[in-house]
Amino acid sequence: MNNVSLIGRLTADPELKHTQSGTAFTRFSIAVDRNFVKQGEEKQADFINIVAWQQRAEFICRYFGKGNRIAINGQIRTGSYTDKDGNKRYTFEVWADNVEFCESKNSGNSTYANTINTINTVDSNSGNNGNSDEFVDIPNDEDLPF
Repeated sequence: MNNVSLIGRLTADPELKHTQSGTAFTRFSIAVDRNFVKQGEEKQADFINIVAWQQRAEFICRYFGKGNRIAINGQIRTGSYTDKDGNKRYTFEVWADNVEFCESKNSGNSTYANTINTINTVDSNSGNNGNSDEFVDIPNDEDLPF
């Protein structure tokens, strides 16, 4: 079983990109606080690379920005490549299956919905890089519906 759930803060504004065939995607990272803090030390975080495809990527780029809390369910993907100097490099990233808001619309640094009013962008059983007919587009000219 390959399933991961994370809650963290975006380290930068996500940017929507497209493959040569026109498929939308975004790559970004989130800072996830570690649970354990040694006495006398500051809280530490792990920085996790995330990839989202199609409607999920469009949703993230539209409604999330640097510093916003986000909940992600997905799968770990690993890979490798050879860099320009001939060194083998390894990759580790989470491919997002579901994304949810984690902040109150009225919180100081957020314009997003409370966790109770979450939105699942795609059914986690849909597969196929996030292709789903269950995604509901929210018009740009309106405030979030919650």
